[in-house]
Amino acid sequence: MSKICSLSMFVLILLVALSLPECLMGQRGVATRDLWCVAKNNAADQVLQEAIDWACGAGGANCGPIQQGGACYDSNDIQRTASWAFNDYYLKNGLTDDACYFSNTAALTSLNPSFDKCKFPSSLSVNNGSISASTGTIQMGTDTADLSSSNRAGGTWFLPLFTSFVFTWLIHWH
Repeated sequence: MSKICSLSMFVLILLVALSLPECLMGQRGVATRDLWCVAKNNAADQVLQEAIDWACGAGGANCGPIQQGGACYDSNDIQRTASWAFNDYYLKNGLTDDACYFSNTAALTSLNPSFDKCKFPSSLSVNNGSISASTGTIQMGTDTADLSSSNRAGGTWFLPLFTSFVFTWLIHWH
């Protein structure tokens, strides 16, 4: 009976491990959708300006496009200006949460902040640490989580788990 219990436990663990939904298995460190680092809309203008100054200076962001005459220059919208600087820094510094912090004035979004002739490169446009020349992106529409794999719960992981429990119950009680 002990060998049967061990075998059924092994089968249970194996079935659960092999049938985990894709969303729980990890993404191998690859961004699966476009992300941009943008200024939070509730950030104070003075704090945003200090963050822009740092990002464009010591941070090494390419701030040419937000200078006068650049495609992203908008002297009336510090949020857009900060978003460009934050996003460029984020893309050049590992796509990490820390690279999109800026004293808690920035956040990641899947909403493309591009406007007019100002095209923001996204997380998917980064190749081996450099931003590709093409800034074409996949349009996401509204900012919603991709729950497409959740409708497969019954067939992906629940059914094998349920079957394993029934199998174990039959062995132990019959």
